[in-house]
This record gives sequence, C-alpha cells and structure tokens, in this order.
Amino acid sequence: MAQQLSIIVEQMVTVDGFAAAPDGGLEFAEATMPRDDLTDHAQLAMLESVDAIVLGRRTYAMFAQYWPGADPAVEGVAEPINRLPKLVVSSTLGRAPWGGAGPDEIEVLRPDPTAADAVAGLADRFGTVIVWGSLQLANALMETGLVTRLRLRVCPAVLGDGLRFTPPGLGLTLLRLESSTALPSGHVMTEYAVAAPA
Repeated sequence: MAQQLSIIVEQMVTVDGFAAAPDGGLEFAEATMPRDDLTDHAQLAMLESVDAIVLGRRTYAMFAQYWPGADPAVEGVAEPINRLPKLVVSSTLGRAPWGGAGPDEIEVLRPDPTAADAVAGLADRFGTVIVWGSLQLANALMETGLVTRLRLRVCPAVLGDGLRFTPPGLGLTLLRLESSTALPSGHVMTEYAVAAPA
C-alpha cells in the first residue's frame, strides 16, 4: 500500500497576490531578490525534509539553466536542489538535461492521465515532494486537493495585474498558519497547512 504523499507548493508572490505578470514574467521576483545569499534558514530546513523536487516544464527550463552552475558557497539552496531527485511533468519533453552539478538527466514524468495523477503516483517512491512555481501544475494539484502545505514568499512589490497563484474557481480552502518569518530582504516567508476544500 502506498504511503501518504505530502505535497508542498511554494510560490513567490507579490503583496497583491500575483505569482507572475500577465505575460508570465517574473520581473518582480528578480527585482526584489537580494544579490548575495538567496537562502534563509527556514528554506534550508524545509529542504532537509523533502525527498524530491517536482517541476513543470517552464520552471524546469529556468531551474536547469541556473541551478546546476550556482555556487553553494553563495547560495546555500544550490546544494540540496542539485542533490535531490528531480522530476519534470511534461507531455512534450523527450529528455530533461541537468547540468554538471547533478545527474546529467532528470526524470520526465508523463501526465498520465493527468498531471495531478502523475504526481499522486509518486507516493510509492517518495514521502514528501516540493513543487516550486510551475503554476499550471500547482493549480492542477490545488484543484484536486492534493496540496498539503503551501509556502508563500511574499516579495516587497505590487503588480496590479497578473497571474494568481491559485486556479480560478478554486472555492474556499482553509489554511492553518504554521510559521511566518520576515526576512532582512523585505520578503515574508509564510507556511500554511492546507485543509480539505470547504
């Protein structure tokens, strides 16, 4: 019998609740991110409890371009990101290269029959996975009630318009506050346990 899979979704969002600009751009995150160490102790502690990283195709492309070459001495999360097993959910990718700091390839997970089903099927392999960004994938997981924890890194910026970090029509979903930490950069990291949709 498969174990219960814990799915953490982490999003960078603006103060007014957007996870991307209308065109999908993340300029707000780039403009507000500190240029020295991008990590905090809570982020590293969370990664110690994670068994795998699951990404959507677009977020995978951004991660694969940046993280394999990131210096762990400067960005502490680079080491666990490169070390942990990684999977990308995609119906179009034939392969998923990862740079020299980790394995040359990461696993491509087919959305069979849906992306949410594919992620739920990881319960026989992992106890806890984290989904970073990956709005379409995260929305599919939220819609099906599979997300168990929600981590929001609120950036000190507003957009006024853009893509929300929850799917339209989700309805009331209750959250229980687990922690909230204001960082020197002006970001606020807040973690919630997710209850079943009301």
